[in-house]
Amino acid sequence: MSTTDTGVGGAITLTDDELDPYVTHKGTRHLLTGPGLPHDGALLAFGALREHGLRRLADLAGDADRIAGELRDQVVVGALRSLDRDLESIVLDGTTGEISTTHIGGHAAPMDLTPLAPSLEALLRFAAVTEELSSPRGRFGSRTVTQQLSAPRAQFGPKAVTAASERLTAVFAEAAGDRVPPFWRMAALIRPLTRIAGPGDGLVLDLPKRLLDEEFGAGGIMRFEDVDFPSALTHEPTRRFLRETGLPEDGFLFQLDTEVPLPALTEYYADERPGEFSADELPAGADRLIRLGHLVEDISLVVDGGTGAVLAWSEPDLTLRPLNADISTLAFTLWLLHREKALDAAHDLSDTYEQLAATMSQTLATVDPVACDPTPTLPGDDGRRYWPETFDDQARGLLYA
Repeated sequence: MSTTDTGVGGAITLTDDELDPYVTHKGTRHLLTGPGLPHDGALLAFGALREHGLRRLADLAGDADRIAGELRDQVVVGALRSLDRDLESIVLDGTTGEISTTHIGGHAAPMDLTPLAPSLEALLRFAAVTEELSSPRGRFGSRTVTQQLSAPRAQFGPKAVTAASERLTAVFAEAAGDRVPPFWRMAALIRPLTRIAGPGDGLVLDLPKRLLDEEFGAGGIMRFEDVDFPSALTHEPTRRFLRETGLPEDGFLFQLDTEVPLPALTEYYADERPGEFSADELPAGADRLIRLGHLVEDISLVVDGGTGAVLAWSEPDLTLRPLNADISTLAFTLWLLHREKALDAAHDLSDTYEQLAATMSQTLATVDPVACDPTPTLPGDDGRRYWPETFDDQARGLLYA
C-alpha cells in the first residue's frame, strides 16, 4: 500500500497487486490506484485501510458461519463515522463496485449488509456534498444552489432548507436512482434543517418568527414577562428570547415549568422540595442558575442568569453539565427532535436507527458544538452530554415516531 502527498495526511492508494484478486471492478481499481481515497472526514474514515490494507470480511468476522459465501471475499475499506467513534464498517464488493455497511464482531446473527452507495466514487461525492452543507459556511459546490443561497436572506429559513434538501436529493438520485440508501435519504431530510436559522444578536441563532408556534402549536408555546424573571437573570438576550419567542411547554423530552416567576435553583429546592439537598450538594453559583424545567424527573434544565449558557443539573450524581450553548440552540434542539419524529413517521428513518442517531448528533453539533462536545468544562464534569446519549439510546427509542 502507498500514499500520495495530496491533502492532509495524503490520499490513500493501493497498487494493482494489492487489489488482486478481490477487486476486479474497473472503476474501483482506477480510483484506488489513481486518485485514491481522501484523508478521513466527518462522515467517512479510511485510517484502517491506510494501516492494514484491504481485509476480507471472512478474515475479520471471526465466525465464517455468519457470512454467506458470496460475501466472504468482500473487503473492508473504511468506516462510517459518528461524532466520536466509528459507527459501521464500509464494505466494498470488488466485483460490482457497490458499497455497503455492516457491523463486524460481537453479533451472533448472520452478517447483514446495508446499502450505502453504488460505487466508491459516488460515496465520496455523497460525503463531500453533505459535509459542504454541514459546514458552518457551506453552500454546496453547485453554482445553482450557491446563487440561491448567496444573499444573506436566502441563506437561512424554510426556503433555504427546502433548496438544500432538494439539491442533496438530486445529487443522491443522480447516482442511485430511486434506490437512495437510507443513510443519504435521511441526510437529505435532516441535515438541511441546520439552515432554518441564521446568526442571532447576542444568541447563537435567530429563529424565524413563529417557527416554534408552527411546530408545536401557538397554544403550546409559553412566553414570559419581565415580572416572571428573577433578579439573577441579567442576560438580556435570554430575557428577550423568553419574552418574544418563548419555549414549548411540552418539548417531548423537556417539560417547561409553567409556574412563574422562574426560580433560581436554590429557591426551587427551598420552596418545592425543602430538605432534599443541602447547600453544599447544589452546584456552585446555584443562586444564579435559573430553573426552566426538567428533562427527566431528576435532571433540571437551568440557564446561567449571567451568561445565558444552558446547563443540565443531574440530581443522582450531583453534577452540572453543559446542555446547549444558549436558549436559542435549546429551542432549535427541541424543534429538531420534533421535526425528526414527523419525518420518521413519513419516511421510516428509524429503520436504520444507529445511522439516524448519528445523523441527529452531527446535525445538532453543526449548529451547537457545545451540545455535543465531551470536553469537560465545569467542576466535576465527566464529558457526558445529554442529547447525543439520548439519540444513541435505541433501547429507549426516543427517535421513533
